[in-house]
Amino acid sequence: MSRRTLNLGILAHADAGKTTLTERLLYTAGVIDEIGSVDAGTTQTDSLELERQRGITIKSAVVSFSIDGVSINLIDTPGHPDFIAEVERVLSVLDGAVLVISAVEGVQPQTRVLMRALQRLRVPTLIS
Repeated sequence: MSRRTLNLGILAHADAGKTTLTERLLYTAGVIDEIGSVDAGTTQTDSLELERQRGITIKSAVVSFSIDGVSINLIDTPGHPDFIAEVERVLSVLDGAVLVISAVEGVQPQTRVLMRALQRLRVPTLIS
């Protein structure tokens, strides 16, 4: 029996909550027992020391797990425009994306850039 793989990207502008959402998804899926905090530097995907110190994602990180026979690669991406090349590398492998929009800041310029790229590549996208 072949195994299905889903590459799911979490994208947004800086400080919109990508890593926080990633932690919540990992917790809900039973991958982690405790939800990490960006501010405390205890998240699964921010592994570089500089990421933990600054509270930002600098490099994309993947956490893989299975649910009901589907292998899921959850990819937490950087949001700061300085690291857009890191995000662009991920876009071509995505089967789907969650585009996070901050309830406080709303749609930002980086949000528009990401949405255009997702549309151009025809990546099915959920807006959260």
